[in-house]
Amino acid sequence: MNKLTIGIISALALAGTMPAKAQFKLVNPVPQNIQSTGFAQLPQCVNIKTSNNRDNSFAVAALKNGIRVESNAKYTITLGIKGDKCVKAYAKHLPKKAEGYWLSINDKGAIIIGNDEEGLFYGVQTFLGSIAKGKLETGTVADWPDVDFRGTVEGFYGTPWSHQARLSQIAFYGRNKMNTYIYGPKDDPYHRDQWRKPYPTEEGNRIKELNEVAKKNGVNFYWAIHPGVDIKWNNEDRDNLINKLEMMYALGIRSFAVFFDDIWGEGAKADKQAELLNYVDNNFINRHKDISPLIMCPTEYNKAWANDEKGYLRTLGTKMNKDIRIMWTGNSVVHCIDKESMQWINSRIDRKAYIWWNFPVSDFVRDHILLGPAYGNGKDIASDVSGFVSNPMEHAEASKVSLYGIADYTWNMKAYDAKTDWLKGIEDLLPGNTEALRTFALYNKDLGQNGHGFRREEGEELKDIAAAAVKGDSKAIEEINTKCIQLKNACDLLLADKSNKELIRELRPWLLQAKNLADYGTTVVMMNQGNNIINFNNLYQQAKSIQEQMFELENSDVRHALQPGIKVGTKVMLPTLHKLFTLAVDNYNKQNGTNLSNVAEYMPYKLTSNVEQLRLLPISIKNTNVNVAPSNEVINWQKDGFVEIETEHVVMLNGMDFNFDVENIADKFKLEIMTNGIWQPISLSMNKHNKTLVNAGREIDGLKAKKLRLTNTSGEDLKVYFRSFKFATK
Repeated sequence: MNKLTIGIISALALAGTMPAKAQFKLVNPVPQNIQSTGFAQLPQCVNIKTSNNRDNSFAVAALKNGIRVESNAKYTITLGIKGDKCVKAYAKHLPKKAEGYWLSINDKGAIIIGNDEEGLFYGVQTFLGSIAKGKLETGTVADWPDVDFRGTVEGFYGTPWSHQARLSQIAFYGRNKMNTYIYGPKDDPYHRDQWRKPYPTEEGNRIKELNEVAKKNGVNFYWAIHPGVDIKWNNEDRDNLINKLEMMYALGIRSFAVFFDDIWGEGAKADKQAELLNYVDNNFINRHKDISPLIMCPTEYNKAWANDEKGYLRTLGTKMNKDIRIMWTGNSVVHCIDKESMQWINSRIDRKAYIWWNFPVSDFVRDHILLGPAYGNGKDIASDVSGFVSNPMEHAEASKVSLYGIADYTWNMKAYDAKTDWLKGIEDLLPGNTEALRTFALYNKDLGQNGHGFRREEGEELKDIAAAAVKGDSKAIEEINTKCIQLKNACDLLLADKSNKELIRELRPWLLQAKNLADYGTTVVMMNQGNNIINFNNLYQQAKSIQEQMFELENSDVRHALQPGIKVGTKVMLPTLHKLFTLAVDNYNKQNGTNLSNVAEYMPYKLTSNVEQLRLLPISIKNTNVNVAPSNEVINWQKDGFVEIETEHVVMLNGMDFNFDVENIADKFKLEIMTNGIWQPISLSMNKHNKTLVNAGREIDGLKAKKLRLTNTSGEDLKVYFRSFKFATK
């Protein structure tokens, strides 16, 4: 069999389920113009004809890597870029677009011509991806991207991707015609906290390798620096920044970004940022001549945070060089992008915004794995954006499900179909176990309650069945049972899958929880149906045991101590099963005069707040500790703003602390505990060993509390981070 790329293998796998006439459309992204004429026999080997000046082309290398090449082969593939002698006769067919290409395939050979090296590379990828059922589809393709810069930004909080994960991502981008990877992991110290210092040799060499591999895949490797946390607006730090960029240039980097997100204070001044970036643009970017346009991420990177009266964005728009791209997340930190929002931001920054889409990133919902489709963005914004990159999860392989769709969306917006691409993306990621991964993914789309209020569709196919089931419909209950059996079988297949070990490693905690969910479901169904073999009490104990196992798995995941949990099917399936459990127990108690507990899921704590960025944060329980989920962004905590936590039952407290990442802040807040119906103030002090940790006074220990409340009493609005907020109970 021919040596084929992963893209070819994916196309072959898909061929069994899709109409033959649509094979070109299986190429990802979907090409702009297709004229399919049928199929030709796939040649066993090919001869490559190109101009001498293309010998070192990464497009030619990709073709040679994808199919066996022999000089005497009868099937000839001629390829080159506009101006090359061997393809001069075909230049008239080229779309007049950057990265555009024209491809023609017949039974004798193929012609691939690109407007540039990138276009030629993409033409090669389409040729390789057009192979299906051992045959080659014939016809022509004229193609180009809608968006100039397309790809990802590794900009999440949490564990950065491994080197191997990044290499895999870059190869994935090349196959799917994404041309941008922005390296900006928040937990890389040489990107942010120690931005002035050079990379150690070993780490620098890894970045150098990433950049070299990116070039071979038609990807711009953008290295980002984040100086805003402690930058000083003086010549010394200006030189420090230039020196660091020069160091990265010496490693081979030719694309750069400067981030000022998630900060406040001196580093957040628009005029200073503009002045500095103009200096970088004039004295570094433009001086080298071979560097891509500079990208910056502003401090006010979404509409909800933009203070139009103070004019931060307008200052950037008027004072900063027009060739510098400005990133934007939309109407809020996590939000889909539409025409109206693009018009709003573009009019203020006096250029087309560069979209940083916070999906499928999960650093604010780490208890969920996000395997749903990429949808919700406008299909009419191609001309309004200068770039569009996705911020993925720390789970690199799992992120590819959504990234597959984002690649298609940014290439050909009007033709984009989220559901179709989602299914294709699953097939591409795990061709040998596609149906199992699809079944599992159905229950891992939504984010659950989160501080940004961003939700996704999940369980849409279950809603009617679920509604009927909780009303006692026997057919619906049996259908729930069938879904649970299917889910368990899918998890078993995936746990045993060896074709993509890294993906299964990432998914494993959620696969185990999904098995618990499925077992819980079949048990609850039997409780509602009656069972002649297993009596109700045994089923009841089994269901309670599974509930406990689910809880234990939730709390055994200590990768993120402040946001523990492993959640699956939380939007429809799990709530439905809990309702069926309660229904079965209530019916049994009524018929038998018993008083078995009908509580299926218990969260005795409720959070309320008039601080907009805090009011939706979920609460978790780990042993005797109660945690409010942290927030990654700067919190604008207005004067007299409060956070209040109420318990369903009185609890005895055993200490409390919080960390807002600000020194000497204890005296700006008031902590109160409601005990015996009276609000009692509790002293606050800074921890001696951790300069930003605030401890509650020892008088809190042993208090029987119904509520606790923390209020900003400083008399002014405060900017803080919400790193942690927890208390202990006895």
